[in-house]
Amino acid sequence: MKRSVTLALTAGEPAGIGPELCLQLGLEERQPGIVVVACKHLLQARAGLLGLAVELEDWKPGNRAATAPGRLSVMHIDGLTSTDAGKLDPGNSAYVLETLRIAAQGCLDGVFDGMVTAPVHKGVINDAGIAFSGHTEFLQELCGVERVVMMLATDELRVALVTTHLPLKDVSAAITPERLTQVIRILDVDLRKYFGIEQPVILVAGLNPHAGEGGYLGREELDIIEPTLEKLRREGMTLTGPLPADTLFTPHWLDNADAVLAMYHDQGLPVLKFQGFGRAVNITLGLPIVRTSVDHGTALDLAGSGKADAGSLHTAVRVGEQMAQSATRDRNE
Repeated sequence: MKRSVTLALTAGEPAGIGPELCLQLGLEERQPGIVVVACKHLLQARAGLLGLAVELEDWKPGNRAATAPGRLSVMHIDGLTSTDAGKLDPGNSAYVLETLRIAAQGCLDGVFDGMVTAPVHKGVINDAGIAFSGHTEFLQELCGVERVVMMLATDELRVALVTTHLPLKDVSAAITPERLTQVIRILDVDLRKYFGIEQPVILVAGLNPHAGEGGYLGREELDIIEPTLEKLRREGMTLTGPLPADTLFTPHWLDNADAVLAMYHDQGLPVLKFQGFGRAVNITLGLPIVRTSVDHGTALDLAGSGKADAGSLHTAVRVGEQMAQSATRDRNE
């Protein structure tokens, strides 16, 4: 019998589609329990704009989260300066980060079993004078961990990244034995912990075209990647590579693999998003908490139109629930 879990859901950028995705979820019967960490007035305004009949229930720790259709539990957060759909307001930035902080702290304190995040707008937060590079880095700092790993997943494919939001010119210097070792260890451990994979099989992409072609197209594979993989293989990990990125995303390799490790953002994610955009989930590995997110941005042009698709949010909630339950089993064994 599955243990019931409660997930915190942050509504993201107030001007984007996040608030209405949360409301769409509230229209449906659902498990696990969801608590939206957001300004209640924002959700009321968006529900009124779209004509959505969702009853918003004030939630406090110790309460049960609503799961019935037409009801949605909300942990109200103050500090919002505007609720206009499609219109960015830097004044909302501190509020957005506060929702993330409260949800994450609730997970650390055991109030929530995990957190799911709707999209934020990095640009407007930085316009407010707050240095912010993304959810992943924010949660890494808040949780006090040295390294985290971004992994996107569909039902058919998982792609993790060695580097995330770096200019392409800086990627090579960032591929160090230390970083590669940390990332692969986190990936191996969390595939076991959260996905129940006893012996993960991980495909590792090379950095250069044709994985360097024996050094003629770059030496990172020879000097850094392969020696690091060999060291980790001796620890018992099942690692294949470095493989040319233009051929590893084929059935020949993927059919027997549990995850792909790409060296940089646009090496692996275009393939995954082509394969499953709108039903993929963004997962942060290496944290002491469960965190999943949607695979898309704030979609300001769709905000308030009623046309936003909640498919990725459904996936993020479902995977967040599975990870929380798996982590509990792991602790109890």
